[in-house]
Amino acid sequence: MRAPDTIRIDPSRFVDNPSTGGRPDFYMVAQVRVSEILRSWKGSLFSHEWLRPDGALKDPGELREREFLLRESAEKRIRAGGPLERPVLGIGIGDNVEIGSGKDLFLTLAGLGVAVIEVHIPKTHRKDFRSFLIGVD
Repeated sequence: MRAPDTIRIDPSRFVDNPSTGGRPDFYMVAQVRVSEILRSWKGSLFSHEWLRPDGALKDPGELREREFLLRESAEKRIRAGGPLERPVLGIGIGDNVEIGSGKDLFLTLAGLGVAVIEVHIPKTHRKDFRSFLIGVD
């Protein structure tokens, strides 16, 4: 399969994820490089649901039914043009990126070729995310 073209989602479409509880004291909003996040997330115990062993995203037809339905739903939300809840990222016990709430949206956007996605990360993980962030020192 041909690699997807890089597309861009207007950052104004992203809204706070309800799972952050409206806690700007704990979470920060940041733009991340999708390819770098996926490279790190490959080390997650859960990455096999969406990634092939080589780290490439599975095509929709390769996904198990649950993930296929989640991707289908995320694609509908993206096409509808409305707001998109920012995915929530963190650093796991293996020092790799973990994708929490909004994993389906993050991975669907990645599969569609989006190179930069706006997310929430815990402020305490800012230093760990430094190499993934765009426009943040």
